[in-house]
Amino acid sequence: MANHSATKKDARQAEKRRERNKYYGKTTRNAIRDLKAADGKEMSEKFPELASMIDKLPKRGVIHKNKAANLKGKLAKKLNTAK
Repeated sequence: MANHSATKKDARQAEKRRERNKYYGKTTRNAIRDLKAADGKEMSEKFPELASMIDKLPKRGVIHKNKAANLKGKLAKKLNTAK
């Protein structure tokens, strides 16, 4: 365990960040799962909101920007073939 007060604070902050990142990642994964299970019309309605969620993840440092682009590309391809 940390001995210095600054190190203790850093550990507390890291724990908060870890929980926050876990929440954002899990919420987005669930939304992706729901989008994949949806039919064509419902998928079209949900995609813009999900794309926005995915765009925010690299900004927050949860995932890499290329991974976000790959996720959006795969989902857009799935959406276009479902129509």
